[in-house]
Amino acid sequence: MHFLTVLSLFFLHCSHIVIGSPLSEIDVVVNRCGNELAPGEAAAIEERIRLDLSNSNENATEFDTNRQVVIKVVWHVIYTSETTEGGYVSPGGISASILALNYHYRGAGFLFSLDKITRTQNDDWFLNAKSGTSAESQMKNTLVEGDKAVLNLYSVGFTGGLLGYATFPWDVYTNPKRDGVVFSHTTVPGGSEPNYNQGKTLSHEVGHWLGLFHVFETGSCTGKGDYVDDTPLQQTPTSGCPESKSSCTNNGGDSIHVSIGPIKPFEHRAESAVDLL
Repeated sequence: MHFLTVLSLFFLHCSHIVIGSPLSEIDVVVNRCGNELAPGEAAAIEERIRLDLSNSNENATEFDTNRQVVIKVVWHVIYTSETTEGGYVSPGGISASILALNYHYRGAGFLFSLDKITRTQNDDWFLNAKSGTSAESQMKNTLVEGDKAVLNLYSVGFTGGLLGYATFPWDVYTNPKRDGVVFSHTTVPGGSEPNYNQGKTLSHEVGHWLGLFHVFETGSCTGKGDYVDDTPLQQTPTSGCPESKSSCTNNGGDSIHVSIGPIKPFEHRAESAVDLL
């Protein structure tokens, strides 16, 4: 099993720069990932997953490691000009991204298969398609393809430091056209985003699309963080590439050197994602 690869993206990749916090001296917060949950929302979702599992025919203690779900991917390239800087991601960049995505999720029961590439020149969508904006709504309503089993990816050119965001799997029932992942084209393997150009932004956001939370979800050293037992609870996001990370001395641990065993909660959430697909 290689769940460590996936989970490590959730405490190392979606970084914040926090000045004035115990980890930094800067006074500005730059949120690189746009996924946030309201207080109590994660707990409510986890309870619903628990009930779904208990009412299903799935074995709640064993995860079928041999089952592999093939997820069709439609990649929507949003660009301002037919240049790398303008967001015109090359076929090679797209192929490398899918390769990295499958590498990061190896052993997790998912295989991502590129089904289609679309290309749309739109300056507004490219620059302004942040979560909850009219640009996001217009872009997705126009371009979304397939049903809930299809992963729609939108590569854009965010401003302000944002790298990406995603819908959670349960969101598809309230707004199916919004389902998918939006991320910066600069983060593809070999892209221009410093320290974030190995395709891990996409893998991180796809983790949200499959139902994973941040390890610092509660923003405190109480609670269950990401609800995955083997990932240490953290109070704060991680910035850069520190040698260790332990912001909760009593209830957490070192996320950098964590030893991952059988990750049942993540496996169960994966089962729920499979059912949604």
